[in-house]
Amino acid sequence: MINKFWACIYVMLLTLQTVIYAENPPVKRVPFNRKVNLTAKKTINQDYKIHICKISDRIKLDGVIDEKDWLKAETASNFYMVLPYDTGHCTAKSEVKLLYDDKAFYLAVIFHDTLPAKRPVESFRRDFTFANNDNFLVFIDPFNDQTTGYSFGVNAVGAMWDGSMSGGAASNLTWDSKWEVKTKNYPDQWTAEFRIPFKSIRYKSDVDHWNIQFSRQDLKLNEKSAWAPVPRQFPTASLAYAGQLIWQTPPPKSGLKLSLIPYLYGSVSRNFEKQQASSYRKDFGMDAKLGLSSSLNLDLTYNPDFSQAEVDDQVINLERFELYFPEKRQFFLENSDLFGNFGSVNVSPFFSRRIGLDAPVNWGARLSGKIGQDWRIGMMDMQTGMDGDNLSRNFFVASIQKKLFARSNIGAIFVNKQQLNIPDTWIGNRYNRVAGLEYNLASKNNFWNAKLFGQKSFSPKANSAEEYAQGLSIIYSRKNYLLDLTQLYVGKYFSAETGYVPRTDYFRVNPKITTKFYPKHGPVENHGFLIRSDNLYMPGSMKLTDRSIGLDYLVNFKNRIHLELRNSLWYVMLRQDFDPTNLGTNYLPTGSGYHTGDVSFLFNSDNRKLFKYNFSTGYGGYFNGNRWFIQGDFNYRFQPYGYISLIYSYNQLYLPKPWQNTGFWLIGPKLDVTFSTNLFFTTYVQYNKQANNLNINTRFQWRYKPVSDIFLVYTDNYFPDNGNAKNRALVLKMTYWFN
Repeated sequence: MINKFWACIYVMLLTLQTVIYAENPPVKRVPFNRKVNLTAKKTINQDYKIHICKISDRIKLDGVIDEKDWLKAETASNFYMVLPYDTGHCTAKSEVKLLYDDKAFYLAVIFHDTLPAKRPVESFRRDFTFANNDNFLVFIDPFNDQTTGYSFGVNAVGAMWDGSMSGGAASNLTWDSKWEVKTKNYPDQWTAEFRIPFKSIRYKSDVDHWNIQFSRQDLKLNEKSAWAPVPRQFPTASLAYAGQLIWQTPPPKSGLKLSLIPYLYGSVSRNFEKQQASSYRKDFGMDAKLGLSSSLNLDLTYNPDFSQAEVDDQVINLERFELYFPEKRQFFLENSDLFGNFGSVNVSPFFSRRIGLDAPVNWGARLSGKIGQDWRIGMMDMQTGMDGDNLSRNFFVASIQKKLFARSNIGAIFVNKQQLNIPDTWIGNRYNRVAGLEYNLASKNNFWNAKLFGQKSFSPKANSAEEYAQGLSIIYSRKNYLLDLTQLYVGKYFSAETGYVPRTDYFRVNPKITTKFYPKHGPVENHGFLIRSDNLYMPGSMKLTDRSIGLDYLVNFKNRIHLELRNSLWYVMLRQDFDPTNLGTNYLPTGSGYHTGDVSFLFNSDNRKLFKYNFSTGYGGYFNGNRWFIQGDFNYRFQPYGYISLIYSYNQLYLPKPWQNTGFWLIGPKLDVTFSTNLFFTTYVQYNKQANNLNINTRFQWRYKPVSDIFLVYTDNYFPDNGNAKNRALVLKMTYWFN
């Protein structure tokens, strides 16, 4: 049955590619004096061009747009509205100018107001939440591949925003680079000046044109706009709809790009649970970035420390499988899509959080970037030390990606985890390897997106006939509807120890249909339905083990209030014993089946207000009982200096004996104070009854130079029942970026 299914899928993908290719035929390559003409024919918004000229005098970065070069520079204006409508120009007037010198390029933005009111912002915090701020973002695609690039931005009080882009629109905001921006606020407008060094990004130095897009959000008007028009079903970050940046002369060829980032570290910690004495540590380490070319970068790390990474948000875990927490460590982030985007969310051959969380990292090397116009490569080698029962290990991953057609690509990945210095008594796998191949389809207009992948794992003593995984996803997006189909197969013995594969031995089909309606009058911006079905089967017999069928109704109001009504029917047949409380005390037996249903409601308030909140609540069947839950958060901001918030979650399980009624609280007050764009203080408290833990995490950060910091981090964990301490640590870390 699976072979017949795959034959149908293969024919369908070939047909889909043929249709898209026919709608957007390839450009016939003919010689041009300027490469920009060739690229312009491949882009949707090729008529939107802005020229960037070399400066004749020095630009003072102060947010005041008064230098002679700015007055002569070409201006991008007449922005198009994207939300709430995409049928014409926006209301608020916006202006963007660009200049460059031998070391950096500059942007100047002037945003005029139409409504007299305070400009909504969250704080001075770097990488602010886009939807909660009056802001400006620029998305640049230096390789003109319409899939990768960089994003830079600023909110109205000068908070910085930067990320590395992949997949044509996604920005990884944990990526940081060295650049500058200054803002100035006036009664009727706000302005900003950017300086982005060429050394801070990767680009092809002999190309005189980049894809570029400018985006503005004006919360007072509830209006999002873009310089080059973008259909409202897509984010303004969609590089498929970028315009063209034309350089007076190509950006300078890359010289030696060497950055050294040493750190000093000191800590004191104590484990009260194990009745250990206080432990003191002082250490040092270093990261290095070496630009082998303007588009290929080598990252090196020795004795890295990740103590300053933000603490994970805790959750009440009622799932049968491992939860996913995102990577937040800086070393793994540049070109992270070359390593972490293979497969799907639940079948990922490489997940960087597997490295260094259970044993210290001794050293690491990472090569990533572009080779030529159409090839991208990534290689990473990480060495961890021995820690307790964990042996010393080496992690190696290599990937390659080839661009096809306008925005599609084919890629391959290989991952190896190798145990080192193995004792004779070792009983685990000496190695674990995964090889994968995938094809990513993206149409020129971004309406069609699809992925087809296959993976094979290699482990000692495994059954090679069931060490495979494959997947297919197809998405068709239009203004009024979204069609989404996902199909996955994971073999019983497929093992990706350095990846994220929470469950195996299943065949999954997950179709979804979303419809939206846009009333011309009234308070509703749009509303519609989401119809979803998620089905899992046992391979071979194709016996149903899991099913979820749902019908949701969604409403977005013009005042930014959002409502959802969700209704679901469930069926679960347990493939292994499971404790519905996840406390590990009593279990439902393997093979038992449960038919349930639930209904829930979600509400998000107007996020432009100083006080905002959201909550969701629901009731319904839960395995052999019922569950009622309520969760959400309250947030009050004292702009621009930060906010105080409270997340909360309560789950009441109504179960028969031996569990009885069980209630789980999760409460997390948080204080986030930003004294300026360089000085931050955060205190986060999380009480989790299910985990029987009270965690306190306090972090002070002083960015005394660009991307150079002093961190002071205090962490404390307690037993909430009696207040006894579990463990405690105080860390001081200093980094400096030599560039």
